[in-house]
Amino acid sequence: MTTPAAAATAADNLAWEQENGSGLQALLGYRLVAWEPDRAVVELEVGPQHLNRAGVLHGGVLTTVLDTASGYAGCFCPVPGHIRRTLTLSLTTNYLGQMSTGVLRAEARKRGGGRKLYFVDATATDADGRVIATATGTFRYHRGSEAEEGQPRP
Repeated sequence: MTTPAAAATAADNLAWEQENGSGLQALLGYRLVAWEPDRAVVELEVGPQHLNRAGVLHGGVLTTVLDTASGYAGCFCPVPGHIRRTLTLSLTTNYLGQMSTGVLRAEARKRGGGRKLYFVDATATDADGRVIATATGTFRYHRGSEAEEGQPRP
C-alpha cells in the first residue's frame, strides 16, 4: 500500500521530469505519464513527423520511446528533490506490428539487477492495446545514482 508521502514524492518526481525533459523529448514529443519504483510509462501522440517513407511509425522513434521508458523504470528516486540518472548499455527491440496514428504507449518494468546494472522488459502498444513492439535492455547507473537516494536535482 502506498503511503501519502510516497504518493507525493512520486507525483513530484513525475511533474519535475515532465517539466525538465531532454531536447530529444521536446523534438519528438513523447511524455512520461506514469513513474514509480521499477515501472515507467511513456506515451507519444504519433503524427506525420514520426512516420517513415512507407507511412508507418519509424522504428527508430518506436525504439527511442521504448528505451526512454526502460531507462525511467530503473531510476525512480524515492527521496524528494533528488534524482537518479542511467544510460543504456544494450537494447534489443522486436517489431511485431505497425501504427500510423494514435497514441503509442510504452510500459517498462525493471526485472532485476544489482548496484550498478539493471535489466528491463518493455512493451509498446497502440491505442487499441495491440502490441507493436517489445524490448529488453541492460542499463547502468551514472556515478552517484547507484544508491536509491540518488543525488540532489540540478
